[in-house]
Amino acid sequence: MTRRAFLTLGLMLGLGACSEAPAGEALVTVNLDGSENTDTPSPPSRPTLAAVPSDCRAVVFETAALTHCTADPAMHRITMANLGTDKQPFGSMGAFAGSVDPATIAFAVNGGMYGDDLKAIGYYVEKRERLSELNRGDGTGNFYMKPNGVFFGTGGQWRVLGSNTFFETVGDRPEFGTQSGPLLLIDGKLHPEIQDNGPSRAIRNGVGVDSAGKAHFVISDAPVSFGQLARYFRDEVKVANALYLDGQVSSLWDPASGRLDKARVGPIIVVTKREKAPAQ
Repeated sequence: MTRRAFLTLGLMLGLGACSEAPAGEALVTVNLDGSENTDTPSPPSRPTLAAVPSDCRAVVFETAALTHCTADPAMHRITMANLGTDKQPFGSMGAFAGSVDPATIAFAVNGGMYGDDLKAIGYYVEKRERLSELNRGDGTGNFYMKPNGVFFGTGGQWRVLGSNTFFETVGDRPEFGTQSGPLLLIDGKLHPEIQDNGPSRAIRNGVGVDSAGKAHFVISDAPVSFGQLARYFRDEVKVANALYLDGQVSSLWDPASGRLDKARVGPIIVVTKREKAPAQ
């Protein structure tokens, strides 16, 4: 091979190595013997949330279709969210989802009573800041079916207590807290005003904490009675206390499954993934 031919070949090899072929077209390089080598590059792989296992599962209880999501203190943290950076309520799961990295979220549900302005009307604590006082007043509607209750916690310690019990026994402000009502279960028994199968049917959700400290969030996928939801917490989840979170507007965001409900919501309970400890 002459020196000129060698230089020409080197230039061609350099161009082949440094020039990026258009997407989907064959990449052509030149072998040392002058022949062409054609390879079609594979598209880069992109991880998707669909490959991540969900912390929510579909169940059927007494012919009722439910979705049951579990938060484990060893794997998750719980926080509250209501206002965005503009100090206005998110108002929907979609708006909240657009404000965070979905890879950090296990799931989120609406949780807590609110007024027309979508802000909490009962006890509400976010990042240890109490934004609304405990409400022990009287009124009409589900929230005022006494006893109502508070779902709250600090670190990996989560609890559901009746509002009066919370007032009398909890002195330190928790990291998060939200008040709702009524309690579905009180010490393992249905709320005294809840019938086994009353005439009221709605999409409903609630929360309870089991003896191992796991928080169970249940949302119905079809209208159910208060009693049916309460019995699921009692008979299947086996919690002592369970708190009704809301009806009609009950919503779930589960990034792993792609579920994103669209109802208008106030306070949001956010279950985030704990960072894994580094390998030893």
